Amino acid sequence: DVPAWLKSLRLHKYAALFSQMTYEEMMALTECQLEAQNVTKGARHKIVISIQKLKERQNLLKSLERDILEGGNLRVPLQELHQMILTPIKAYSSQNSSTEEQSRDADSHHPSSLIGSDSQGSDCKDSATGGMQQHHLPGCEGESGGAPLPEGDLPGQFTRVMGK
Repeated sequence: DVPAWLKSLRLHKYAALFSQMTYEEMMALTECQLEAQNVTKGARHKIVISIQKLKERQNLLKSLERDILEGGNLRVPLQELHQMILTPIKAYSSQNSSTEEQSRDADSHHPSSLIGSDSQGSDCKDSATGGMQQHHLPGCEGESGGAPLPEGDLPGQFTRVMGK
């Protein structure tokens, strides 16, 4: 939910700019690109820092999982998970890890902007369900969760931490 994320950053006036982008385009934004879109200097800086934090979520989840398994306090991981669920998270499917060409083909059949498409919501639910069936059920067999998740499977990693 990009508009809610932007609102939490007090940057909701830029929601229209983000509505024209894909998730990948948003994650690759630079200050120069934002400047070209007439985003103020302070907002540009805040957006770039916030996107960098989005890129670090997978490592944060791995760290939270370790902390939980070592018997640490659950309050901090739960607070971190609560904050993370308020950020834009791309649904994971095995297609996400395939070649760029296949991704472009999928995008041409299912256009997805970051904001607003009702059909996108149902596509994401289908992708998320497929991802869980393929990647998460085997990981549930053992409490230690030793099976590594594919890179970029943020929903899977989030679900694994919640399971702990």
